[in-house]
Amino acid sequence: MKEFLTRSLAGLIFVALLISSVFLSQTAIFAVFTIFGLLCMFEFSKLIELKGFIQYIVFLAFLSVFVFWKHLQPELKIEEATMILLVFSIFVSLFLIRDLFSKKIIPEFKFKKYLLVSFYMSSSFAFLLLIPNATETYEPYIILGSFLLVWVNDSFAYLIGKKFGRQKLFERISPKKTVEGFLGGLLFSCIASYFIYKFTDTPLSFSSWLILAIIISSIGTIGDLIQSKFKRQANVKDSGSIMPGHGGIFDRLDSMIFSAPFIYLFLKILHYVS
Repeated sequence: MKEFLTRSLAGLIFVALLISSVFLSQTAIFAVFTIFGLLCMFEFSKLIELKGFIQYIVFLAFLSVFVFWKHLQPELKIEEATMILLVFSIFVSLFLIRDLFSKKIIPEFKFKKYLLVSFYMSSSFAFLLLIPNATETYEPYIILGSFLLVWVNDSFAYLIGKKFGRQKLFERISPKKTVEGFLGGLLFSCIASYFIYKFTDTPLSFSSWLILAIIISSIGTIGDLIQSKFKRQANVKDSGSIMPGHGGIFDRLDSMIFSAPFIYLFLKILHYVS
């Protein structure tokens, strides 16, 4: 009972911080996600055995140039640079997906470690902060709705997988994940997308939210598997211990971290064609 209460309290604090920052101001969400990002970077650096402080400088530089500076100086157009960053981030993501099917240790070389902290961790947090502004106006419900879809997917994937799961999804990496759980999480995320569309004030149509649900559920699950491989290689259960009963911040944000560039890409395509 005590463990359940501790876990629930830690989860509530995390959710309250995230939601309040989204609606308070863009400065607040920048501050909260910067702290979350630095904590994730610390946990990720331990998993891949990367010492030093260069990765933290890279992280702060990415956020400063692509998010904070862009917010302070909107007349300075850096869309081309942001698109180049997006291409590199998705390219690195595709390599991580490929590495899921390999038995090799990832990352193997120091150069690859710096690629990951730059175009996997740092750029993903930049895109997380850019998502609410992807339609050129600040839309807090878009980022909040994206997180809600992650939470719905994770919750129902766990519940349905535990009750009905038979076929393993990726047993070598995550023995508890099942195909039935994945499909259940995807189904309920699609259902949740309708309610997000119905009860939030965003410029997105229901079909757009439905596509976002599919993107977040499928790509987010891949992100979770990739993080599981990092933890398995490091021989640890959790990426950290800052959240009692939950593990580390990286454990809570792994799906959104991996999904962020793909969400941003979809929103930008939607904005340009509309």
